Amino acid sequence: MEWEPKTKLGRLVYEGKITSMSQALRSNLPLREPEIVDVLLPELKEEVIDVRMVQRMTDSGRRTKFSVMVAVGNEDGYVGIGKAKAKEVGAAIRKAIEVAKLNIIEIKRGCGSWECGCGMPHSLPFKVTGKCGSVRVTLKPAPKGVGLAVGDVAKIILRLAGVKDAWGFTQGHTKTTVNYAMATFDALRQTAIMRINPRLIMPIYKGGVEVVRSDQS
Repeated sequence: MEWEPKTKLGRLVYEGKITSMSQALRSNLPLREPEIVDVLLPELKEEVIDVRMVQRMTDSGRRTKFSVMVAVGNEDGYVGIGKAKAKEVGAAIRKAIEVAKLNIIEIKRGCGSWECGCGMPHSLPFKVTGKCGSVRVTLKPAPKGVGLAVGDVAKIILRLAGVKDAWGFTQGHTKTTVNYAMATFDALRQTAIMRINPRLIMPIYKGGVEVVRSDQS
């Protein structure tokens, strides 16, 4: 079935006036159609983080639904998280994927570890902290080869975001999977919110050759 855009951003993408996810996010137009992400990020991957059954008592009796949290990402700087409920697991997963696509963000990656300094975007550019409920997650840059020294839930989100090396520290009740995932996502969001002084940018390499260091005179 052919997609018929209903929003301004959708029409701009459909007409080819916006050709990248970065352009779409920087347009300041609300992202309300998951099809936009399907067009701009066709290689997007999905992974279920949490599935649980929830029950509610009503006048007509007990009603059961499934609550699902899903993470999506292209493993190259874009990641999103979504949560949804439905009477069946399959329907809940599909809804959660759509919500995750609408919540997608572009993160900053880099080599902020003093132990490495390779200048390649394999880790985080600086230390970030995210919160959700009682859970507090701190992510720090790590040198190449360390891998993702974080919990299983955070590891899924970081991998989908394209972060290959990072140290992770947590506080609070991290057994609450949903809060742990949201806190990790909030930490990654800080990389997009924070402004970086151009003079502090790490070396940029092209073809194995250092081009310039902006902090050098």
